[in-house]
Amino acid sequence: MSGRRVLILCYFYPPLAGGGVHRVLGFTRHLPRHGWDCTVVCAGPEDYWVRDETLAARVPRETEVIRVGGGSALSAWLRLRRGAAGKRSGRVFGGLRTLSDWWLLPDSYAGWARRARRVAEQRLARGDIEVVLSSSPPDSAHLAVPAPPWGGGAAGSGGRGHWVVDFRDPWIGLHFREPPTRLHAWRHAALERGVVRRASLVLAASRTHADDLERRFPPGAPGHPRVVHLPNGFEPDAGEAGESAAAPDPAHFVLAWTGTLSQMPDAEVFLEALHDLFARRPEARRRIRATLAGPFDADVADRAVALGLTGIVSFPGPLAHADARALQRAADLLLLWKPRGYRTMVPGKLYEYLDAGRPLLAVLDADDECAALVRRAGGTVAPARDRAALADEIEGRYLAWRADGRAPDRRPAWLEEHTRSALSARLAGLLDDLVTPAGRTP
Repeated sequence: MSGRRVLILCYFYPPLAGGGVHRVLGFTRHLPRHGWDCTVVCAGPEDYWVRDETLAARVPRETEVIRVGGGSALSAWLRLRRGAAGKRSGRVFGGLRTLSDWWLLPDSYAGWARRARRVAEQRLARGDIEVVLSSSPPDSAHLAVPAPPWGGGAAGSGGRGHWVVDFRDPWIGLHFREPPTRLHAWRHAALERGVVRRASLVLAASRTHADDLERRFPPGAPGHPRVVHLPNGFEPDAGEAGESAAAPDPAHFVLAWTGTLSQMPDAEVFLEALHDLFARRPEARRRIRATLAGPFDADVADRAVALGLTGIVSFPGPLAHADARALQRAADLLLLWKPRGYRTMVPGKLYEYLDAGRPLLAVLDADDECAALVRRAGGTVAPARDRAALADEIEGRYLAWRADGRAPDRRPAWLEEHTRSALSARLAGLLDDLVTPAGRTP
């Protein structure tokens, strides 16, 4: 279907993988059926250490993909150490992140953003782009948006161009990682403020973040855009996993995590809780298994070894997305935690977990928005940092499994509102409102 066109600036797009890929991939899969063709300006296919070739097959053939290779600190390291990046590369990645907090603003992808900006300028010069959408993290993606005027072919734009800022997470260097100095904090705040005030529309993946943005940038005030909560979502699981994918294991009580295990101290709390559980129930060592799938920091795996959990807790590293979904379906208990203090973050993984329908145990602060969604779906929230409470929760689920077997699936009905298809339809309506003045028919 030929229609209007949106240019999407993002770093992560297939075959790159990780949690940051799926939201934009979903937009490009579903926006065209609502009248919006997509052009994506993204990183090169070798510019991240987590890849999933199976995701590339999901990119529509009609999507125009312009890859901008290199420029980031991570891509430079990968080029120097090609072949060395793998399951345990998180330690190097963390080191680059620490250095970038001091020397690169807003993040280590700033050099890529400069390259992407030049490419976006060239593509915009063709005149058929009506809206630019930039999606973060990394926050550098917003700095890759060329300054207006552009969009000469845009209906109702007056040649100015419309810019949609999509915050999958809040501004990382300001709200997640503490800036190293007051000067850094001031600069991050100024960059965030400049991005928001230049935007035509701001999207936030969590309600808490949307409320925070509206409080700091009241809509209707001069230079302040409309802020819309557009949640993270999921593609309904089509059961397309490979032959080696996980299946339910009736002989073991299986706990599963999927995602990136970096800057996640509650992962170690979980390992310590398992250790405590085995100290009081030694027989459970033969029956409980945990798979923590995805990129991980080496320190987490080392901690599992130190606690005597070898053979019980496994770290298979990054899985193809379909295989990760199969692991979710096979689990007897799904595990969820996230970086501490990042209460404005609602990961897309939550919706995948809920789609799997398996029992869910989240380790979160009680007032966290993500915790409220878990409880709404019938899951359990254990307090962050409390290994005793976590051990008790796991023990209770394990004993119930021994007595009654595998728990039945339970999928909340309200989850349908969070499919990528439904969310893309909402986004298409927002884009239509931007380019079509009130009272005019597109």
